[in-house]
This record gives sequence, structure tokens and C-alpha cells, in this order.
Amino acid sequence: MAHIDAGKTTVTERILYYTGKVHRIGEVHEGTATMDWMDQERERGVTITAAATTCYWNDYKINIIDTPGHVDFTAEVERSLRVLDSAIAVFCAVGGVEPQSETVWHQADKYGIPRVAFINKMDRAGADFYGVVEEMKERLGVKAVPVQIPVIGKEGCFEGIVDLVDMKAIQYVGESPDLEVIKTEISPELLPGAEEARLELISVAGEYDETLMEKYVEDREIGKEDIKTALRKAVVEGEVCPVFCGSALKNKGVRHLLDGVVDYLSSPVDKLPVKGKNPRTGETEERKPVDDEPLCALAFKVVTDPFVGRLIYLRLYSGKLTSGTTVYNAGKNFKERVSRLLEMHANRREETEVVHAGDIAAVVGLKRVATGDSITDKEHPLILEAISFPEPVISVAIEPKTKADQEKLGSSLAKLAEEDPTFKVRVDEEVGQTIISGMGEFHLEILVERLFREFKVEANVGRPQVAYRETVTRSVESEGKFVRQSGGRGQYGHARIYIEPLDRGAGFEFCNNIVKGVIPREFIPAVKHGVEEAMETGVLSGFPVVDVKVTLYDGSYHGVDSSDIAFRVAGSMAVHEGLKKACPVLLEPVMDVEMVVDKEYVGDVVADFSGRRGRIEGTEEARGSRYVIKGFVPLAEMFGYATDLRSITQGRGTFALEFYRYEEAPEAKKQGRNNR
Repeated sequence: MAHIDAGKTTVTERILYYTGKVHRIGEVHEGTATMDWMDQERERGVTITAAATTCYWNDYKINIIDTPGHVDFTAEVERSLRVLDSAIAVFCAVGGVEPQSETVWHQADKYGIPRVAFINKMDRAGADFYGVVEEMKERLGVKAVPVQIPVIGKEGCFEGIVDLVDMKAIQYVGESPDLEVIKTEISPELLPGAEEARLELISVAGEYDETLMEKYVEDREIGKEDIKTALRKAVVEGEVCPVFCGSALKNKGVRHLLDGVVDYLSSPVDKLPVKGKNPRTGETEERKPVDDEPLCALAFKVVTDPFVGRLIYLRLYSGKLTSGTTVYNAGKNFKERVSRLLEMHANRREETEVVHAGDIAAVVGLKRVATGDSITDKEHPLILEAISFPEPVISVAIEPKTKADQEKLGSSLAKLAEEDPTFKVRVDEEVGQTIISGMGEFHLEILVERLFREFKVEANVGRPQVAYRETVTRSVESEGKFVRQSGGRGQYGHARIYIEPLDRGAGFEFCNNIVKGVIPREFIPAVKHGVEEAMETGVLSGFPVVDVKVTLYDGSYHGVDSSDIAFRVAGSMAVHEGLKKACPVLLEPVMDVEMVVDKEYVGDVVADFSGRRGRIEGTEEARGSRYVIKGFVPLAEMFGYATDLRSITQGRGTFALEFYRYEEAPEAKKQGRNNR
């Protein structure tokens, strides 16, 4: 996991080579990387979809997922971190802790995932190993402790490393994949710095291991196994992050990073048993990561493969899964049969008969399983915590070019939406347009390109539109009464509700305060359903309504004519009437922005940013003559900003956008929406 261009895929390619998984190293810049298998990834040189593979190092099986670094594909990182036991955080030795590095780091914090750091690109001019370590401590709030320090030769040339655990110097001769690695004694000029760094390593690791601390205090000899044992304990507990360094492109440091993965990162058996809810009893239960426990797995990714059809990626938390087994979807209460089990290597597949606890595998045959579903044994069901994904913030209209394309468009969009939980499709009933929504311009561009290439659908795409929302600013009472009498049995539903605003980001809340059966209990879900339906279309501009609490407190019913449909309509009517009276306002998505520019352009960039209704939160000096500008800005003002920033900074400025929250749009913006 890392910021875009830190070198994740290049590191992964070297890992695959050194573990014997591939016999020729693929390069991102040549479009031959194994893990970047999509055409768009190879053409653009960026990772778009998380690719999984399995390899072996020192008799340990390692499951790897190479994730994207672009903020538009943050869902791929989210679902990968949800099912993995630990992570390698890759940092650029020149760029340091970049905006997306912080985002993925905090995502890993959320899931309590142990990490090691690999400071890559040590061969580049301006590489600063110690500067990046300090940035990790300051910006990420982590106990980052080097287990290696770089050996820098003449003119800043990266020559090798000093292993602080083994207290040996490691020199790299050449740059080929099979370069010579020479282990020697540490030279006298490097020894004082190495001893000081080792002392810090022992001091940090000793906080989590009494034996090591005793040896340290009593000045007894400390062996490398003492340090490894203590450090592993600290890493597994999530307290410390060991830092490695190297240059993946020049094949330096990756083998020692693999040793670090085995030595320090957690395996499935190091993790606490997974917890979930038994749908039959409502009780919380545990499953240990062993084969003789009942099967428990989480579906974290759905892919439409042109050769085998629908592939479901599973992480097995307990038990084992055999080809031909019938499994149970605990959350949705249905059974399906696993026809084939596949071990994935990016987009290549190897068939297998059985997968074990702790494994990641792909399954063929599960037609109804979706991302986040829990797959278990029928006799021992367990619902695991689902994966949460951010809501899309940008939309475009899409329409097919021909009648034939029209027939294919719906099914193709449905398949893409099934694969990507941050991609949403809806039909605007008023104008009859199909609207697709995603996390950013790049995200939608890639999805539309996939429509053309993979699904052979030709379509016209409109200009990007911001995904606005609506909310209310005052509390009101409202009622909806639906009565239809047309001879015979009629329809009767009557609901009184109280609508009130909630804090930003609170979402929607429904509260049932019906007493004494004025509305029978069986009709309450129908009222709620009607309320939720009405919330999808606001009264200002037809955008979804958010941050609102609706309380059902009164109503009436008819012994014969009342029905679910009648109360559903009544709930919907009550909401529509109430929204009009509750002083509705338009909300617009505001983005958290971080720009990195040269000192000479700071003034121009700040002036341009302010002109986009941006709020500057702070400016801080980065390394060299670079400055980091942080702030918040409405998404509506940022279309095409990449081109404008390049123009202002003569191509040397970069920026990263991330959704922050919804805020009330200014009056002029509301007026513009209504006129449209």
C-alpha cells in the first residue's frame, strides 16, 4: 500500500521473481508488469485494480495483494486491508509521506493491521532515508524504527545497507536481477552510526519484551534472535513499524524485505480469532484460523472473467473449502455449490482442489454472492462484519449509440457495479437518462473505457456532474394520508411524522414512536420503506436527502382497507410534504486537498485556489524548496484542475483530492441548480 508512483507494483514484481513465481521481471514503464494485467494499467503505468497472487519464501506461503495508489481507487485498498493480516507500506525516498500514504495508513489503522515500511527509490537524487523516517513519526504518529540503514557512496550513490539486527554490511554489485550480494563487516567510518541506530532499535523493541530489556539493562550480549523475537511481538501488537530500504527498480533490498515479512509480520495464527454474529441465536461467536473449525470466509471481490465467468475472491478465516462443496450464505440465507476453486496469480489461474484457513482463493459457481457476504458451513452460520465503502461524489450521463448498444449497456453496467462497490448506476426518471457515479474523473474515465473495450458497448458520455445532496434546516411535523375507495376493498394508510435535521455526516435515521397500536406493528416497515423511498429524491433539485431523522409518532388505520402499499405511499407523502416546510438546502461535496509545489509558485497557487472557493488550512515547508499547501475546496470547482495546476507551476506541481464532507452550497450555486 502506498501513494501513487511510490513503487508498489515494482516491489511486487521483484518479490515474484525472487520467490520463483515468475522467471522474467515485468516492468511498469514497459507495460509488462505481471500484476498490472489490464490494458489500461499497462498503457497508463498505474495500478487500477487490486491483483492477488501467492508465492513462497523460506518455506512460508505468502498471499500478496498489490493495491492501487490513486485516491479514486481507494475502495480496492479498503477491501484488501479488510481481509489481509498485515501490510508493506512503500514510501518514495524523495517524495516521503505523500497524501495518499496518509490515507492508506489510516485505513490500515482502522483494521489494526501490523505494517513494515519499505523506503524505495534510494538510488534517486534527493533520496533522504532519515527524513522519511522522521516524516513517518510526525505525520503518521507511528514508532518507525530502522532495522537497516543505507550506505551512501560518492555523489549520493546508493551502494548497500547495514543490517542493524545482524550488524553486517550488505553490498550490491551490479544492477541485474541476479546481482551479487556481498555480506561483510561494517567499515570503521559507518560503525558509530550503525551502533547508535542499533541501540535505538534495541531500546524500542525492549519496551515490548522483558528478556531483551533485562539483557540491555544488565549490559549482556544481545543476539539477533533476541531482537527479532522482541520486534516481532511489538509489530504484531501494532505498536512498532520496522523500516527497510532499497531500490526495487535496481533490484536492491527486496530479498531482505521478504526476510522481514517472514520475521516480523503476522501470519493468520498470530491474529485473534475472527468474530461474527450467529444469525440464528444473535450471539457473537469466534472462529480460530485452523482447518478443523467450521468453514468461515468473506467474499471481498467480485470479478467478471471472460473465460470462466463470475469469480468470487474469498478470504478463508477458518476451516477448509473443497471443490464441489455446497456452502451457505449466512447473511442472505441461501445455499450454492462451489464448482471450481482457483489460486490466482493476477489474471492467471491455477486450479486447486482445496484451500485452507488463512488462504485467499477465487471461487467459480457462486452466482448470487456479492462483495461483503459471509460464506460458511450451513450447520454453523456466522455473519462477519461487512466492508464499508465511501459514497461516490461525481456523476456523468451515459447513453448508448445504437439499439444494439442499448441492450448491452444495462447488463454491462450491472457487471461493473457488481465488481466495484463505489460505482453506482441509476436512471433519472424525469429525463430518462442513465447516470453513472464514481469517486473521481479518472475513476469514471477508466470505467467508461472498460465498457468500450471489454463489453464492446459504444456510448456517448456527458460532462461530469457533482453528486449534490439535500437536507433540512428546521424541524417540522407532517402527515400523509392515502385513501382510495373504488367499490369493493379500498386502500387506507395514514402516518404522522416528525422531521428534524441531524449533524453533517449522520446519514438517515428512522424512529418508531407508535404506542397503543394506532398503526399496527406489521405496517411500520411499510411506512419506513415509503419514507426511505421519498428520501431518494429531494424537493429542491431531486438529489438524495441526507442527515435527517424521521420519527413516526401517530396515524390511523382501517380494519379492512389498510395494506402495506397504502402505508408505504402514506409514508412517502408525509416526507414530501414535510421536506417542503422544513427549509431544505442544497449540500455540495467538499474535498480535502493537498498540493505540493515549488516555493516560487506558492503565491500563484494559493490565489488560484482561493478563487475556486478554496479554504487554505496551512502551508508547510517540505524537503528542499518544495511546499505543501493543505485546504478544503468544493468539488464543483476542481474539474480540470490538474491542467491548470500544471500550467501555473510549469508542470512541477502535484495535488491529491479526497472527499471530506458535505457542506451547504452558496445561494448562487443553488439558483444555478434550479435553473438547470
